[in-house]
Amino acid sequence: MSNKLISMEKVTLIKQLQAQGHSIRAISRTTGVHRKTVTEYLSGVRLQDETTAKDERLSALASYFPYFDRELSRVGVTRQLLWEEYREVHPDGYGYTQFCEHYSRYLQSLPREAVMHLEHVFGDCLQVDFAGQQLSFIDRSTKASVNCPVLVCVLPASGFTYVEALHSAHADHLFCGLNHCLEYMGGVPRNVLSDNMRQWVIKNARYEFTFTDLATQWAVFYGTNLEVTRPRHPTDKSSVENHVHISYLRIYAHLRDEIFHSLEALNSRIRELLDKHNDCLLSRRKESRREVFLSCEQPHLSPLPKDAFVPKRTTLAKVQKNYHVELGEDKHFYSVPYRYIGKQTKLIYDSLNVEVYIGTERIAVHRRDYRQWGYTTLAEHMPEGHKYYARTLTWTREYFEGIARQSGFFAQALFKKVMDSKKFVEQTYRSCTGLKRLMEQYGRERFENACKMAIQAGGGNYGIVANILKNGRDQNGTKELAVIIPEHENIRGEYEYA
Repeated sequence: MSNKLISMEKVTLIKQLQAQGHSIRAISRTTGVHRKTVTEYLSGVRLQDETTAKDERLSALASYFPYFDRELSRVGVTRQLLWEEYREVHPDGYGYTQFCEHYSRYLQSLPREAVMHLEHVFGDCLQVDFAGQQLSFIDRSTKASVNCPVLVCVLPASGFTYVEALHSAHADHLFCGLNHCLEYMGGVPRNVLSDNMRQWVIKNARYEFTFTDLATQWAVFYGTNLEVTRPRHPTDKSSVENHVHISYLRIYAHLRDEIFHSLEALNSRIRELLDKHNDCLLSRRKESRREVFLSCEQPHLSPLPKDAFVPKRTTLAKVQKNYHVELGEDKHFYSVPYRYIGKQTKLIYDSLNVEVYIGTERIAVHRRDYRQWGYTTLAEHMPEGHKYYARTLTWTREYFEGIARQSGFFAQALFKKVMDSKKFVEQTYRSCTGLKRLMEQYGRERFENACKMAIQAGGGNYGIVANILKNGRDQNGTKELAVIIPEHENIRGEYEYA
């Protein structure tokens, strides 16, 4: 018996030709099938063998169905992938079309739950959720993999989707991601629905719930209403649950072999794949999600505020003896006016600024600094003694050389002479400070003239310059030069005892 199988159409044609009275030789000539094979089919032997072979092949495939059920629930697994694995084990197995047909029949034979059709209103609701699987990037400095939670948002009526990887699932990062979502959509829906995530809701009973302060601030800022699903009822936001799965297929699958070195680079690639997804034609329709969104949904969204929402948080802190308060979240210290030492304050802060209040009075405001155990101090908050000491910490040779340049050539020469007069330049800083004060008191022009007179007379210290200015000799010209006593080591003046 020949092992070559023929199509069912030829088997049917063979039977029709026999019924019309054709001989086996004529049937063989007409159909192109060997006479022996024609005889086998007509006798029923060949059909029985083929049926048996088909039954065995279907049984082999059916044994995989429970495995397929489990695997399809995993991230990124598709029927195409499972068929490829099946064909590696069974090279003579079913093609992809028949594979899907038999598997679909198997699924239809299983007990099925009723599915409710929901009608979504354009512009009514934005559903948000975190994907179960995280994405990651490689930190260049530490070479460590950094896992990032992924925010998925969808407008159910149009299916328009937003996906973004976040630094963390912290509330600040969540609401920053929601800001970006609304910017991407170009408007604000009437409602925003989430599950019972701790960043969203504090308490959720069956009939009442309490939102976090940050969530309430965000909703008030954008003029939208917050909603929460029932506890343990994820199907209340079935659209975003479905789009989390779609994001695995349309985004995660493409990123599986790609390496990123920053969150920005990761999100840039996500945005490319997201745009491609939103621009794909919907099944059985000639429009994409974006086209439906732009034509039908976006007109129903409220306009965005001029600026994006900046999350603000509050905490309490007592003013320490060093007139600083600690922002515990960052372990950073900020100054307040020293007269408030020992007072209890309230800190209101966001990602950019830190404000310090006592009651309704704001006593200090700073740019936020994330350096742990660092100090941010404003000079006006210090006592006078601390201000002077703080200034001394900034004194350097370069600092006083810069002061001298503001006056002129002779001032620079005199400052240099003073700073070169001691073995350690730090020992001259008080004299330099005195010269700086003279320049501020008498003006740059008179100070420059006094320095010129002191240099030309062979002198060069604070006392001589101060004496010239005090007696107005700088205004009498060169005829007063002779009265200036040259400086030498045995001369002392009142400046030595200051």
